[in-house]
Amino acid sequence: MQRLWIGFGALAGFAAVAMAAFAAHGVGDPVALRIVSNGVRMQGWHALALLGTGLWVPRGGRLADAAGAAFAVGLVLFCGSVYSLALAGISWGILAPTGGTLLMIGWLLLGASALRAR
Repeated sequence: MQRLWIGFGALAGFAAVAMAAFAAHGVGDPVALRIVSNGVRMQGWHALALLGTGLWVPRGGRLADAAGAAFAVGLVLFCGSVYSLALAGISWGILAPTGGTLLMIGWLLLGASALRAR
């Protein structure tokens, strides 16, 4: 799973930079720009979290893998919902809060994996 988390983290980082560039040059509405900027910030931080998780997995074990899964799914749900709302005006209801909760759970799992490290 180590390569999966590092690969997904790199892809999320790439997409965060691409979305930031698009927002800076293609989003004219200040409210939408602020919403996208918040999504980009969360995506960038959690891309780094996925990279770190991938590096930690050999010592962190199953809890670290669970953290990687929570980060990956949380990113898709949270950032996807935020971008959808900002750019297309489409709300996906509970998906953004569910994704945000998964991101928080990912941090707790990553911390727990450090406490239980081999």
